[in-house]
Amino acid sequence: MKLRSVLTALALVLGALFAPGVGVLTAAGEAHAVTKISHATATSMFRSSGITWSSSGGCSNRNVSTCTSFDQLNLATAQGAQTLRSASGCALNITGGTETGHASGTYSHWNGYKLDFGKATCVTNYVKNTFTYIGVRGDGAPQWKSGAGNVYADEGNHWDVTFYNCGGC
Repeated sequence: MKLRSVLTALALVLGALFAPGVGVLTAAGEAHAVTKISHATATSMFRSSGITWSSSGGCSNRNVSTCTSFDQLNLATAQGAQTLRSASGCALNITGGTETGHASGTYSHWNGYKLDFGKATCVTNYVKNTFTYIGVRGDGAPQWKSGAGNVYADEGNHWDVTFYNCGGC
């Protein structure tokens, strides 16, 4: 009976580690096995959920910092935005995607893990009343963590969200 429980637990862990589209971490902390999507796929997903996006430069070129691009966005990140929209009921406007000009790192905008959302009372109230406050980031931005483990940082004029997963999609 005990062996069966151990084998079941092992099967669940291995299934989670090797499932398609799930980020697997190596000993060095490098992310693997995420599904990347195109700008067109992301905008179609966002449009279908009523999520808007804007760009200070009025463009979507990933290599221009004033654009808002979704090229090479992780599928789970796009799904996480959709989950946030449906769970919160708030209007969402994405102001930053995978374009150059953001901080670097494994779980960065460039690597498809982050989106910036314009500040709005509805979103702010939802984050602060639903998620757990976890303290300030190294740059002083206060942070909240969702039950799914995604992190919402208040950067003053926008929310910087790190989607480690789809948030329960």
